[in-house]
Amino acid sequence: MSSKADKSSSDWATALRSEKGPDALKLDDGSRVAVIGCGPAGSFFSYFLLDMAERMGIDLRVDVFESRDFSRPAPLGCNMCGGIVSESLVQALAAEGVSLPPTVVQRGIDSYMLHMDVGSVSIETPVKEMRIGAVYRGSGPRGVEETDWMSFDGHLQGLVLKKGAKLKHGRVDEIALKGGKFQVKLKGGQPETYDLVAVAVGINSATLKLFEGMSLGYEPPRGTKTFIREYYLGREAVGKILGSSMHVFLLDIPRLEFAAIIPKGDYMTLCLLGQDIDNKLVESFMNSPEVERCLSPEWSSSEGACQCSPRISVKGARRPFADRLVFIGDCGVTRLYKDGIGAAYRTAKAAATTAVLQGVSAADFERHYWPVCRTIENDNAIGRLSFVATRQIQKRRFARRAVFRMTVAEQKEDGHRRRMSMVLWDMFTGSAPYREVFLRMMRPGFWGRLIWNIVVSLLSPGRATSKR
Repeated sequence: MSSKADKSSSDWATALRSEKGPDALKLDDGSRVAVIGCGPAGSFFSYFLLDMAERMGIDLRVDVFESRDFSRPAPLGCNMCGGIVSESLVQALAAEGVSLPPTVVQRGIDSYMLHMDVGSVSIETPVKEMRIGAVYRGSGPRGVEETDWMSFDGHLQGLVLKKGAKLKHGRVDEIALKGGKFQVKLKGGQPETYDLVAVAVGINSATLKLFEGMSLGYEPPRGTKTFIREYYLGREAVGKILGSSMHVFLLDIPRLEFAAIIPKGDYMTLCLLGQDIDNKLVESFMNSPEVERCLSPEWSSSEGACQCSPRISVKGARRPFADRLVFIGDCGVTRLYKDGIGAAYRTAKAAATTAVLQGVSAADFERHYWPVCRTIENDNAIGRLSFVATRQIQKRRFARRAVFRMTVAEQKEDGHRRRMSMVLWDMFTGSAPYREVFLRMMRPGFWGRLIWNIVVSLLSPGRATSKR
């Protein structure tokens, strides 16, 4: 772009800020910003804030607070996430100047295997842009020694530090509101005053408790417990057992909304989402015939594992903003079950844009940041309806057979004619908003094929088969 275009854009943004008036809450030269949490949401926010401030000619001082060391494996560097990103998100970030090299995003997943009691079918990506990639949020599972990948969160943190942010490593143990501004204190340190505080922590974080009793109107998201486990198998065994597919299971197990086994280099990742996943549910899943059929008879869970049971958001926060304060990512609003990294990108960019171009008052965030959050929340409501439909399929064998028959037949057709395959792909990978998925499900062509396959399934029930 030409310097003239850059200058025009800067002049427009300056004029926009000047309309706010001298008494507005806004960021100026020397303003200090604290970003608590340097996972994807915190890193994206810091990156976009510094990038836009630089374009505006504003010199900001940004401190990012993070207690984890992403260069270390297991709990010390892990952010407890299944680690799936869509190709469309990777491309969107590249357009923003956020590059994700192959050592960070492993694009080896080009299909997924759908497993049901009535059979297993391989579903190729409908179009190239809908591929999915696997990442490690930290430096890998417990016990890892040598790796050929880089931490996703660590890579983003490095980009932010290159932009000029300062890392404050440690745990925040006190947040206070004094004189209209927030003070943030690291454990063992002294409180420091900031013109804006962006909170980008997970709902598992004790940091959110520090805001209790401040009468800000903020209420944390509602969550549910999930389950993630890493198994070391070795690259050759992973390739032999799982291939280059993400394995998704549609099983009639109470409280289980989604189950997947994901290949990641030398490891395979088990990810279960649903209603308060516990050991009994995990055992029911692992002992199911569908899982045993998927995994090699040589495989044994005794080969070592790293696991966690993090809570994830299923209902967004109430009023995730106040004067000089904004909550982004999981502790604000995120997508239901899928694409949390994509939601972090969208909410972080909206919050940073608001802070630089509009101001940092509650009114500014409500007018310019909250609509993005509300869009995600409204989409999540549609997602809940879609999962209700999925549960009905899970409970009825004839419906599972119909989905299986329809999906198998579609694999011989052009990508855009794979109606059931595209619905399943987007439901299981989060590659598209739930609204788009729901609209696809409402098309006459989709229902015509599905009803036909339901009729056939009712008239000719058969045995389970596998289409690999």
